[in-house]
Amino acid sequence: MVDEVFAETKSAMQKAIDAFQHEIAMIRTGQASASVLEGIRVEYYGSQVPLNQVATVSIPEPRMITIQPWDKTAIPPIEKAIQISSLGLTPSNDGTLIRLPVPQLTEERRTELVKIVRGMGEECKVSIRNARRDANEMLKDGQKEGEVPEDDAKKGHDRIQKMTDEFVDKIEQLLATKEADIMEV
Repeated sequence: MVDEVFAETKSAMQKAIDAFQHEIAMIRTGQASASVLEGIRVEYYGSQVPLNQVATVSIPEPRMITIQPWDKTAIPPIEKAIQISSLGLTPSNDGTLIRLPVPQLTEERRTELVKIVRGMGEECKVSIRNARRDANEMLKDGQKEGEVPEDDAKKGHDRIQKMTDEFVDKIEQLLATKEADIMEV
């Protein structure tokens, strides 16, 4: 039972890390990145579809994103979707290609983005700690019911704490990397 609890807890913690990585990838830094457009959905022939299903997104230079729609009639809906998003980017097109210049972030905006990323990191840490709490409760319940010997429960608690510390360290590393990206001029 201890191994099952451990595996289940590790899976829950890894899911929290994966979700955190996905969230911070969508935060705009001073550099152009196709990942900031992941959440953009375009009205295309009556249905909402992800941008990457109607166009090719590329980064020709550090401060420019280009979007090449497969169908030229998709240009206006793509522009509209980008404008109503919270990205703060202004698209321009030449009839076949949409260009998104990525302006340099102000110092104030950089510090604001760092605060947002740290908040996301704290949320991730909370979900990891919740997984630890749930695992410890499962071990205690197993011990009360006689399924888990006391020594195994103690070792399980220590093992889960060690795993929690490892995942929190991963979050700290991801935070440090993203903060450096944001603060880079």
